Formats: sequence, C-alpha cells, structure tokens
Amino acid sequence: MRDMEERSAGAVVYRTTKHGTRMFVLLRNAGRWDFPKGNVEKGETELQTVIREVGEETGLKDVAIVPGFRRVIEYFYRREGENVHKQVVYLLAESNDDEVKISFEHQGFGWFPFPAAVGRATYENSKSLLNDAERFLSKRDGGLRTGQADADAPASPP
Repeated sequence: MRDMEERSAGAVVYRTTKHGTRMFVLLRNAGRWDFPKGNVEKGETELQTVIREVGEETGLKDVAIVPGFRRVIEYFYRREGENVHKQVVYLLAESNDDEVKISFEHQGFGWFPFPAAVGRATYENSKSLLNDAERFLSKRDGGLRTGQADADAPASPP
C-alpha cells in the first residue's frame, strides 16, 4: 500500500515596526499556533499558493516574498486510516500591513517579537523555521532588535 501524498505551501510572515523590531504573525487553529499555509491547488505554483493562502488566512494584502529563503518540511500523519506523506514549502514574506483579518478556520492571531513567537509556536518544526528566518534576516540586515515588544505593536490574544 502506498502512502497518500499531500503538498502545501505557506509563509513565515513578519513586519518591522517603526522602532525597528521584527514581529512575526502566528495564527491559532484548534489551540495550535502556526503559520499561514494551505494545499497547493492543481495548476498552482508554490509561490501562487503562498500568496493566496497568506491573503485568505490573514487578510494581509501588502506582502512581499523575501528572495533566497525556502524551507521544506516533511512529515507523516494519518487521515481516514491511511498514512499521508505531507510536504510543506515555506517562504519568507514581509508585510507593511499589520491589519490581520483571520479566516473562518482560525480562532486568533498575534504579532510577536522573535522570542515570544518561538515560545508561542506549537510545533518544533515551526520553532526551527522561526529560528532559520530570524538568522536569515539578521544576516541580511545586519541585525534588528527582535527581543522586545514595541508600543506600536497591537495587543495579541492569550
């Protein structure tokens, strides 16, 4: 018996506050905190999927993909008694917008500075992705402040 195959794509989305702090968005779904992502639809590229899913799940419109960052996570799970091999491609995206309007499939969201985002993320893969994204951006940008929240950061739900 062959495993079923499933492909998804998503993004680690961040914005930079006027004080220079990088803030990452996480979505809450069924008590889990993770990134916007979804299944690649027929005829869609992973880039098209990322843009569509970020828009659908966060309502963010002003999003730019950061070149040079692409991570692939693979895992297995069971659905209807079958093993499913899932591959998820994550890109890095910057938003100049902080007005999140979550989709019906989510119960909450928050913009978090890097340490809080790592602490909030549910899965080890998500924590690892955040670490990779922060290292990538710090190396590219020469390091921004990531350890504290700013006065202009919207409050995040518990």
